[in-house]
Amino acid sequence: MPLTLTTLAALIPEDLCAEVLLVDEGIQEVDESIRADLVGMTVITGTSVRAYELSAKFRSRGIPVVLGGPHVTLVPDDAAPHADAIVVGYAEEVWPELLRDFRGGRLRARYDQRPGHSLANLPFARRDLLPASRFLTDDVFEATRGCVHSCEFCTVPSAWGLRPYQKPVENVVADILQKGARKLIFVDLNLIADPDYAAKLFEALVPLRVTWYGLATTLLADDAALLSLAARSGCRGILMGLESISPESLKESRKGFNHPEAYFDLVRKLHAHRISLQGCFVFGLDHDTPDVFHKTARFAVAAGIDLPRFAVVTPFPGTALFRRLEREGRILTRNWELYDGQHVVFSPAQMSPAQLQQGTQDAWNHAYSYASIARRLATFPRALPVRIAANLGYRFYARHLDRFYNCDWIIGQARSAA
Repeated sequence: MPLTLTTLAALIPEDLCAEVLLVDEGIQEVDESIRADLVGMTVITGTSVRAYELSAKFRSRGIPVVLGGPHVTLVPDDAAPHADAIVVGYAEEVWPELLRDFRGGRLRARYDQRPGHSLANLPFARRDLLPASRFLTDDVFEATRGCVHSCEFCTVPSAWGLRPYQKPVENVVADILQKGARKLIFVDLNLIADPDYAAKLFEALVPLRVTWYGLATTLLADDAALLSLAARSGCRGILMGLESISPESLKESRKGFNHPEAYFDLVRKLHAHRISLQGCFVFGLDHDTPDVFHKTARFAVAAGIDLPRFAVVTPFPGTALFRRLEREGRILTRNWELYDGQHVVFSPAQMSPAQLQQGTQDAWNHAYSYASIARRLATFPRALPVRIAANLGYRFYARHLDRFYNCDWIIGQARSAA
């Protein structure tokens, strides 16, 4: 279950006496004839075309629309013509002000995140406003936001800078306790961005006896004490952006703290602490050649990565990568619907777009063949029923990528779509 709109719903001032309806289009249809005084949407780049379409329909009926989220923060000038108001940056502190302005008939065209934004003492997300039965879990939590690294293809430094935001640990624990969660997911982009904060959080989780999954960088494996503490606190699975097996590609992407020669040892350390690894790789970096796909997929299998993931590197608008590729004349299309991590939207340096598209699919197919699944499972024979189910789920996903992304697209049409 997503946290954005459920958090904003909790911040609506009580004196407005608002009737609130949340709709997640990932699980249910949007009723375009709905009666509403105000519509708000959170927008990522891949869903921006759909958001603009919905906004036009609501506005044509005289319903004002507010747009916010990562895409709006990255490229506000792209979103502004499609809304009555946009929110740039994190919305918690400006959202109540925006709603009061709307009620008073003085809605501004733009609201910006305030300096000194804080995540302290926020109300608990209104998870009750979305149907829990439609999600795999609603035990979703957030302790931090942001990251301290400036990876070239990442949206975070461009949208929100390099400052990590942190909820007081006691606020996080209180949310977990009031929800009664036993198996939880942290959606933080880098839970260990501040190791001292992470240690405090993990210490506080130990007595709760929970099981949790989250995201971190490979630097976790370099800190033996923090890794041990994460395991004691209940960590049983971690997602890490391994990105590439090429040191040159990692350096160019400003992710030189990743060391491919240490990935085997990384997996070994995590497994020794009963932690599974979902390792993510991207293809299409400038040092990638047509042999990168099978090399990487074979590497992931040999290393025993529990759940490998593969994506096409995507130059999201507003990022350093987009600006560089735009200067070099390599952006093929500005159809934001295609910016979803599986469509090729730029000209790769050492292969064709078609090779990049097909090679990514080939990597998925190799990593999730039955033989590859069996080999990876054999390296870490714990919790086998869950891990087998997860791998079979990813096998289905790998063979039906077109069903899980925004649209079908033929590479040869790239320039005509620009």
